[in-house]
Amino acid sequence: MDIQFIGEHLLPGKIGQFFIVLSFGAALLSTIAYFLAVKNKNPEDNSWHRIARSSFIINIFSVIGIGVTLFYIILNHYNEYNYVYSHTSKELPVYYIVSAFWQGQEGSFWLWMFWQSLLGLVVIFRGKTWEDSVMTTIALSQAFLGSMLLGVEILGIRIGSSPFILLREASNLPEMAPIFKDPEHYAKYLTFITDGKGLNPLLQNYWMVIHPPTLFLGFASMVVPFAYAIAALWQKRYKEWVKPVLPWVSFAVMILGTGIIMGSFWAYEALNFGGFWAWDPVENASIIPWLTLIGGLHVIIAYKNTGHAYFTAIMLVMVSFILVLYASFLTRSGILGETSVHSFTDLGMFWQLVTYISAFLALAVFFTVKRWKELPITNKDEETYSREFWMFIGALVVTVSCIHIIFATSVPVFNAAFGTNYAPIKDAVQFYNKWQAPFAVLITLISGFSQFLKYKRTDPKKFYGSLISTVLFSLLLTAGMVWLTGIYTNSMYIILTFSCVFAILSNARLLSTAFTSKGSKLAGAAVAHIGFAILLVGALIASATSNPISINESNFIPVKDFEKAAKPGENIMLYKNEPKKMGKYTVTYISDTTVKPNTYYSINFKTIDEATGKIKEDFTLNPHIQENDRMGLIASPDTKHYLTKDIYTHITSAAVEKPEHEAHEGHTEDENYKAPRIALVKTGDTLHTPSGVLTVKALNTKPIVKDLKVEKEDLAVSLPLEINVSGKIYTVEPLFLIKGNNTFDFARKIDDLGLRFRFTKIIPEQNQFEIQIFEKPQQAKDWLVFKAIEFPYINLYWVGTIVMVIGFILSIIRRNKELKTK
Repeated sequence: MDIQFIGEHLLPGKIGQFFIVLSFGAALLSTIAYFLAVKNKNPEDNSWHRIARSSFIINIFSVIGIGVTLFYIILNHYNEYNYVYSHTSKELPVYYIVSAFWQGQEGSFWLWMFWQSLLGLVVIFRGKTWEDSVMTTIALSQAFLGSMLLGVEILGIRIGSSPFILLREASNLPEMAPIFKDPEHYAKYLTFITDGKGLNPLLQNYWMVIHPPTLFLGFASMVVPFAYAIAALWQKRYKEWVKPVLPWVSFAVMILGTGIIMGSFWAYEALNFGGFWAWDPVENASIIPWLTLIGGLHVIIAYKNTGHAYFTAIMLVMVSFILVLYASFLTRSGILGETSVHSFTDLGMFWQLVTYISAFLALAVFFTVKRWKELPITNKDEETYSREFWMFIGALVVTVSCIHIIFATSVPVFNAAFGTNYAPIKDAVQFYNKWQAPFAVLITLISGFSQFLKYKRTDPKKFYGSLISTVLFSLLLTAGMVWLTGIYTNSMYIILTFSCVFAILSNARLLSTAFTSKGSKLAGAAVAHIGFAILLVGALIASATSNPISINESNFIPVKDFEKAAKPGENIMLYKNEPKKMGKYTVTYISDTTVKPNTYYSINFKTIDEATGKIKEDFTLNPHIQENDRMGLIASPDTKHYLTKDIYTHITSAAVEKPEHEAHEGHTEDENYKAPRIALVKTGDTLHTPSGVLTVKALNTKPIVKDLKVEKEDLAVSLPLEINVSGKIYTVEPLFLIKGNNTFDFARKIDDLGLRFRFTKIIPEQNQFEIQIFEKPQQAKDWLVFKAIEFPYINLYWVGTIVMVIGFILSIIRRNKELKTK
């Protein structure tokens, strides 16, 4: 008999699933119709063209419908849906709920579909004679992406994973098994679910609201150059494709590059590995197609100006999109589960992803082989003293660099495919930096001296005459930078610094001609090259000269189970409100605030002039942690930004709050403290406590007494005490009460200082008072262990990113102008 489940909202899921099926069907119909429109030889019959357009527009509206429905169930916390339960919780603010939208595979596939549909719409309105052939490929890609969300089973084969699958239908939730197997609880299972599992703590950062959309726009935009390449081969429009494809290639390179850099911003601000790039397999998967498309962009420009290297140009464009699909396979198939901290888990789409890659790889191979004999080939040898020759060499270097990254990243794939057992790279940063640094040197050198060359042929005398002065000036600047930053101990760092400085000066020289009609055409490329070189030199200096300033000379942290990997010598332990010297800084753990699920710590940094005692600098950083059931302690850093450096701080470990003994449980609260210090004091006296200086104020004969009934004949007085901790004043008033023939005292405490005070006796003849001062033992006080790293000249990295993006924008504007002129 049918079970009536209590509290489920099924209508939104049915609407969402309807839109998924409609989007897939519309994309598939659009693919077929566009294909038949290309095949149609009757210029007056555009029926297939109209069907194709209409179908794709239906696909666009369906994709939007999926997104709206999914966001609706997430925003309303309908935990009967597996996607909502697995990725969200009620405590998340709205902007993090947006991040939860694409935390899961289904949401990220939707994001890819959304951008690809909008880019297809641009092609529809601007593609003109290219529309039918280009859109055939884009619509096919859209159909494949749509199939990833179907979540249906056909002939025993599961196709896709729907974000609208109900929690009771999901097979990957063992924690729900006891409820679902119990007939009594099954129908009302929602009454046992108070909230979802929440968002991955690492994604609870504002960069994760904007980084994934930008990155997936970059992935989606890669299909357009690929589609133009297929269309050029399909319709034998070999030379015509260059002008319309160049703006798209520049756009894809710019957006994907921006998304990658945003990811490094996120890593720098949200992850605690102390850097902006860790050579994680997922990071590598995104950078590989970006680098190959950069190579393709330069070869296309060389072909446009000389007619050389057509095959290389079209091959790099097609390979770039294939590598995007391969990157998706790496991150979504679950194959990187043990080697990457932020890859997706396997949702059973391993072979579906392989089919996606294989289909487009087969498409590229088929048309290349079919048109091989007809491809434009130049028999004339390229001149060594020509710009296009070195652009081709530069693209070749980039390609070899990518091959190295691909093979190193694909170790888990080789193990799965061939049954091998190669161990993953242990120190990825050291491994990749060692091998990739020489490639970076070659690329920056080529981007520099190629600016002194002209297309087709350059006079060697003029070339060397212009080159020598720039080389000499670069050597001088490099020497100054090496001396200033102290990287002279590593020869590769020096060489890479020189190559970057040389690239900056060479392209700046080219940029100086931008005000002329001829030079303006190269302005975008020069700016992009300058930005890339600044980015590289910023990354080099920041990584090579970064140094921990939280030096612990004892190399010991008195915390149980403190991990050796945490490097105790680079961590400092602080007790609340107890300042400690750290290099030129005096650091104080001031306070902590818990706004579930995060705990925010305030760490004050001061630099004090030893001669005058004046405070020269004073700032507070607020790193935070989250105790996560699945991932343990998750630390998110905070950074103080200067013009020439950053101070980067994150929590390594912190005290876990433990309940104190209560008097009614057979204990006295005094047990939480060390034996008291008993002192006889009078008004105006000062005492030194472990936390600061205590001052005794005048007796308060009219204290405010809460939760205690004081009769007229009773005597109640309090003793105001002030504790000065590095200029911050804490106040407390322990209470003394005479009731009949009995005396009572009521202790008061300052939790931030770990102090408790009792006012136990009045000695009127001596005008003195007896107080007891209780101090918590060190291990009972609030404490934290933190690490602080100084990143010199890190702003060069971010400035280089901005300059590079500006260069790409200038190039896109120029290419669009050329297209309109034609």
